[in-house]
Amino acid sequence: MTSFSEFLDELLPSVEATLDALLPAPSRDPARLHRAMRYSVFAGGKRVRPTLVVLAGESYGARRVDLLPAAASMEMIHTFTLIHDDLPALDADDLRRGRPTLHREFDEALAILAEDALLNRGLLCLAREPDAVDSSRRVAAVEVAAAAVAAMIAGQVGDIEAEANWPEHPETALVEIHRRKTGALLTACLRLGGVYAGVGDSEDRLLREIGEGIGLLFQIGDDILDVEGSADALGKTAGKDADAKKLTYPALFGVAESRRRLGAERDRTLELCARLPRKGEIFESLVRYLCDRDR
Repeated sequence: MTSFSEFLDELLPSVEATLDALLPAPSRDPARLHRAMRYSVFAGGKRVRPTLVVLAGESYGARRVDLLPAAASMEMIHTFTLIHDDLPALDADDLRRGRPTLHREFDEALAILAEDALLNRGLLCLAREPDAVDSSRRVAAVEVAAAAVAAMIAGQVGDIEAEANWPEHPETALVEIHRRKTGALLTACLRLGGVYAGVGDSEDRLLREIGEGIGLLFQIGDDILDVEGSADALGKTAGKDADAKKLTYPALFGVAESRRRLGAERDRTLELCARLPRKGEIFESLVRYLCDRDR
């Protein structure tokens, strides 16, 4: 049985090659901007999101060659969200993936411009690539991705507003923040695979539900790691959520109850994965990985 990690490792060279081909060359004018974009994109990410695009698409019979440009586009958009999140006005982080964040390596102005360029490039590639895919599906792909970015921004606003000033119903607000800030982009990756496979409404709904489950698992796990992890293991600053008095699962429920809720969401998402026509075991492996990860 193929695990998610094995599938990710097998796909990684193709994702890296597609990213390299679709991003502007580092020598292309303005070279400093393009070097900054590549600094963040090729910072050693796991490539979970592009792998989800391919995995979902292949689950419903899409060709890998048609899925790779969309997979690379979503990694560009994901990288935009990371640069955005690290900025001094937001999380003010100095580390990302074990090395200086983009605004520390270059400067804040260039980091803002590089994130803008990556978002634009990702959407542009979705609109144009690949030429062999019907234009109506490419349009649908742009709509899915753009809606996810809008949700992410709304989630970021909710996250900021909840710092040290929790809303009246914190549990409802917490779920909504995580669904938007983290889950929206993960869900969009799965739905994009479905778009390129030409799935119907019921299949799209299943992919959406799995994506929302994966997003919640990822974020609950991230909240726990911020409490229990180290900067060396995480590749970013640990303990920042508590310092900022953020609304998180451990802050609201404690670590033990957060782990219980993680387990309950795991079981619910595993049941959804079992309904996929192909590659369900790889999705199941991902779900278990998200519950057991240490970084």
